Amino acid sequence: MDLDHVVRGRVPRPGGFDDLVVTVSAGAISDIRAAIEGDPESTGILLPGLVDLHNHGGGGASFHSTSLDEIATAAGVHHAAGTTTLLASTVTDAPARLLEVVSALATAAETGLIAGIHLEGPFLAHSCRGAHDPSLLISPDVGLTRELVAAGRGHLRMMTLAAELPGADDVAAVLAEAGAVVALGHTAASAALTRSFLAGPGSLVTHLFNGMPPAHHRDPGPVLGSLGAAGVGDACVELIADGVHLDDETVRAVMSMVPGSVVLVTDAMAAAGMADGDYQLGPLSVEVRAGVARVADGTGNGSIAGGTSRLIDQVRRHAAAGIDLAMLMKAAGLRPATVAGLDAGRLDVGARADLVLTDESLRPTRVMRHGAWLTS
Repeated sequence: MDLDHVVRGRVPRPGGFDDLVVTVSAGAISDIRAAIEGDPESTGILLPGLVDLHNHGGGGASFHSTSLDEIATAAGVHHAAGTTTLLASTVTDAPARLLEVVSALATAAETGLIAGIHLEGPFLAHSCRGAHDPSLLISPDVGLTRELVAAGRGHLRMMTLAAELPGADDVAAVLAEAGAVVALGHTAASAALTRSFLAGPGSLVTHLFNGMPPAHHRDPGPVLGSLGAAGVGDACVELIADGVHLDDETVRAVMSMVPGSVVLVTDAMAAAGMADGDYQLGPLSVEVRAGVARVADGTGNGSIAGGTSRLIDQVRRHAAAGIDLAMLMKAAGLRPATVAGLDAGRLDVGARADLVLTDESLRPTRVMRHGAWLTS
C-alpha cells in the first residue's frame, strides 16, 4: 500500500494526551496506532480539523459575495488556521441580492471550498436585529424560503430565524423538508416558546446570549429557555467564545451546565485575520477597533458586528484558562459537524484526512485539508 503521509502527534483525550501515529492514504485516515520506539518524532499536538458553522468571512473578504475569488480568500484564511470545514454565512439583504449570493455560495460548495451555506436572516426580530439592516428584515416567507433552497442547489445547511414571528413554523417546515438545520436566533421568544421550538423544528441556537434579551429571574426568555432545552433534549447552543461577545466566565458556566450541547463558532467577518480598519458586513459598514467589530453607518445601534477570531483562537483561549482540551475540541469539531450532518471533525480510521498540528500553546504549525498540506 502506498502511504501518502505518516504523522505523529499528541492527541487530546479527557484529562491528557495519547501519543499516536496517524497514517493518511488517498486523502483519508487509513491507520491510527500508539507510537512506539523508532517512529518519527512527535510533531506537536495533533487535532482533527475544526468545524465552524457560523462564519461570514475573513482576510478582508466576505462570504456575502457573488465573487468566487472573494469567497475563496475568506475560506482560505480560516482553512490555514485549522478550520478545515466551515459553513459560509450570509446576512440580511434584499431578496434578489440574497438569491444571487446563495447561488454563488452553492458554486463554492460544489468546488469543495465550503461545506455549505448558513442563512442568517432576513426572518429575524427587529428588536434583536444586532448587525442586520432593519429596513431589510421581513416576516418569514415560505415562497422566498423555497427560492433560497432552490438557489442553494442542495447546499443550504442551516437557517437562523426568530420563532415568535408569524410564519416561522411554516418556514421551519420548508427547511426541514430540505434537510437544513433550523436555528433559533435574533429572537425575543419567551422561554416557553423557545423550549417548544427547540423540541420541535429547531435543533440549534444561534450565538446564545447575543441577539436576544438578557435572562431575568422573572423573565427567563430565550437564554434560559435554550439552556433548559439543551439540558433535556438534543438541541445545541452556539457560543462565540472570543472574549468579546461573551465573558470567559459565561463560557465556562455554559460548558459546565450543558457540556454535551455546546458548539463553538466564530461569527467571523471580513476582519478575521486582519488589522483594525473599516470593513463591510453585507450592506452594512463596520468599524474594527482593538479587534472589536461594530456597526458604523447608523442603521444599527453600535452593535457588535461579527467576530474577528478564528476557531483555534477560541480553543487556545479557553484551554489556557483550564477547560479540558478534549472537551473544547468536541465543541469545535465533532459536535458542530454532527449538528450540520457533516462527516468532519474526527480522528478515526476512514475519516477524511483533515489534521491540524500545533505547538504546545495551540498555535497551528501545519494544516492538512482533504489529505493535502496547506502549510509547509
